[in-house]
Amino acid sequence: MSTSQYGTPGAHDPYGAPGVHGVREMYGVHDAETVAYGTAYGTAYGAAYGGDTYRPAYEAAAAAQAAAQTVAQAQASGPGLPRQGERGAQGEAREPGARAMAGRRSARRRKARYSRRPESAVRRLLPQALVVAFLAGGTTAFLVKDKAVELTVDGRPRTLHTFADDVTGLLREEGVPVGAHDMVAPAPGTALASGDAVAVHYGRPVRLTLDGERREVWTTARTVDGALQQLGVRAEGAYLSASRSQRIGRTGLALDVRTERTVTILADGRTRTIRTNAATVRDAVEEAGITLHGQDTTSVPLSGFPRDGQTVTVLRVTGSREVREEAIPFEVRRTADPTLFKGTEVVERAGRPGLRRVTFYLRSVNGVRQKPRRETSEVVREPRAQLVRVGTKPHPDSVKGADGLNWHGLAACESGGRPHAVDASGTYGGLYQFDTHTWHSLGGSGRPQDASAEEQTFRAKKLYVSRGTTPWPHCGARLHS
Repeated sequence: MSTSQYGTPGAHDPYGAPGVHGVREMYGVHDAETVAYGTAYGTAYGAAYGGDTYRPAYEAAAAAQAAAQTVAQAQASGPGLPRQGERGAQGEAREPGARAMAGRRSARRRKARYSRRPESAVRRLLPQALVVAFLAGGTTAFLVKDKAVELTVDGRPRTLHTFADDVTGLLREEGVPVGAHDMVAPAPGTALASGDAVAVHYGRPVRLTLDGERREVWTTARTVDGALQQLGVRAEGAYLSASRSQRIGRTGLALDVRTERTVTILADGRTRTIRTNAATVRDAVEEAGITLHGQDTTSVPLSGFPRDGQTVTVLRVTGSREVREEAIPFEVRRTADPTLFKGTEVVERAGRPGLRRVTFYLRSVNGVRQKPRRETSEVVREPRAQLVRVGTKPHPDSVKGADGLNWHGLAACESGGRPHAVDASGTYGGLYQFDTHTWHSLGGSGRPQDASAEEQTFRAKKLYVSRGTTPWPHCGARLHS
């Protein structure tokens, strides 16, 4: 025998009300109405007792509202017992009068019994109403936090439900990393509401060479055409190293862009202006229909990049080579000689210059001859150094018997007072016109005209002591004047 208060036949509540099954038997009710799956109460009840309660946001909101209305109706309707009047009336119409009378008296007794304690039905429904109200409130809070948003990552959209409060939380929740070159709209930190759309565009590196200038830029465009528009590059008439429809991966790509430019070319007395996207000046000159021959060149490097508005002059170059010989000077090496008086230098070996052969390039530009350019140099003969002995011996103070004579007057008469003087025949030299033999006999070395004036005077005094004025037949009298 079950002890359930509301489910046992014949069981009564503490106030004397029959159990649910008792009421069913009393009024001939065979089954009670089952709450449908789709109603608010069914949804709330399923959530409370472990049923499958997942609903889209708009269905859950409608279920919560229906649950609240159910609670309000249950509180306002009183006991809510089933009405059986019509069924009893039909029974009376089919039975004899006495039996009908007895039935009515029994019904009145039951009605009076229930009417004495109407609060018993309210007490039975009150716990259920509280449960429904609690579940409805929880569902409402759940629905307020849940948001349906559209998240697009690099052009791939998807709709999802999230409890995140802002864009940063949504991206973290979905495992979507963003970097400094990525774009997020709306910006991270922006509050989220149901129905919002969030887009993430990843940055892509582009190694861009624009009109000869290389740089690395970032773009969120996924195609070459989109990147050009985003970077503000004018692509009409430009050369592109990649198709405009080519997709740009996350690793980026290298892109060479040469925009269309105006270049003026001067050649052979004529001026040509062209529109070109050439990579080099040489290409632009060829596009203008100008042919370069031999050593022809331009006023700017042929490998340079032609700039917009630039003027390029073609230089017609002709040239030849010329070989010239140049002397290489010899060096003089001096060594000290203590046997010679100071100021005396004796050439021991005469020097000889060398010979160098030099090749020059003679160049003419547009008919104008340029300065010769030295190209090569070759030594034909090496120079020979000149060796000179330099005297270091001190000069004697005087020669006895010759001091006090007019040696200046004698020198003026013989050589005009010039220490390096040589007569026309080349036989005599120096201040006092010594011949080489006499000079050597007096202790001199080399040539007399190469000795110092002091040494020459010293040798002349020695000569006077031994021979008098005889060596100077025409000028010797000057010594005593």
